[in-house]
Formats: sequence, C-alpha cells, structure tokens
Amino acid sequence: MDFAERAVHQWAERYPDLDASHILVVGRILRIAAVVTARSEVELAEHGLTRGEFDLLCALRRAGRPLRPGAITTVTGASPAAITKRLDRLSAHGMVRREQAEDDRRSVLVSLTDEGTTLLDDVFPAIAASEAEALAGLDPAQAARLAELLAVVLSTVDPEDFATSPGAG
Repeated sequence: MDFAERAVHQWAERYPDLDASHILVVGRILRIAAVVTARSEVELAEHGLTRGEFDLLCALRRAGRPLRPGAITTVTGASPAAITKRLDRLSAHGMVRREQAEDDRRSVLVSLTDEGTTLLDDVFPAIAASEAEALAGLDPAQAARLAELLAVVLSTVDPEDFATSPGAG
C-alpha cells in the first residue's frame, strides 16, 4: 500500500461520507512531481542551476530565438518576479543576454549566450534521462496512454495552456 492508498483509508476513517479517491491520482501526481523535481535539483545544483533557471534556459533553447520576458513567463508558468530574478542571476553568470528590442525600445529580448547553450547542452541529457527513468515501469503504449490521460486532466485544470501555449517540456 502506497502513501496515496493510506491517505484515502485515513480520510475515510475521519470523513466516511467524503469520497477521497481523487488522492489516488492527484496525490500520486504531486508525489511523482516532488520526487522527480528533487532528483533533478541535485543534478542541477552540481552545475550551479536551480530548477527554475533550468526551465528558463530550456524555454529559450526550445524557442531557438530571443524571447520577451513575458513569453518566458507564459511558457514556464513562473511569475514575472521570479523570471526577473532568474534572468538577473543567469545574466550575471553569463548564461543569458538581455537586449533592447528593435521594434519597441521599451521591450527587452532575452537570448542564450554561447555559455548558456553549452551548459544546457551538457546538463539536459542527464535531466532527460532521470525524468525518463520515472517511466521505466511502463511500456511505450502505457506511457503514451498516460500522456493522453494527463493531457485531458491538464486541459481541465489549465485550459488556457492549451489555448495559448506553444508547448512545454
């Protein structure tokens, strides 16, 4: 019996009329996210990065072009204040550069530097392998089905992501 099953049984004792079966899904998703994130944070710390900074670098690398901070906020789901703090730190370490946008002098474009690209290219494969390891107990068809089901749940809890985001990951 895992922690989610124990939690459902414990809640049933406290609130017999309450259906807590959602914990079997939501609780497990949260637990998986916490474990996978904690593991990645250990690897990233060895390279002087936080998970948030890594996600920001990934957003820039995937885009393949400079992005405005607002676009980074949209893609990563982080707050504008968090993006500003991460950009300050990454800029100070030579990983990103901020430049004034040619089409709007009030706007800034953020791009990866060669150092940022090299660091991300060194770190990303290890993080990807660690995340893939979380799915090692599934065959490819099961993993694909789980991805489909999670997309349905995500579209329910964050419908704007499906309407506006060019993709995550």
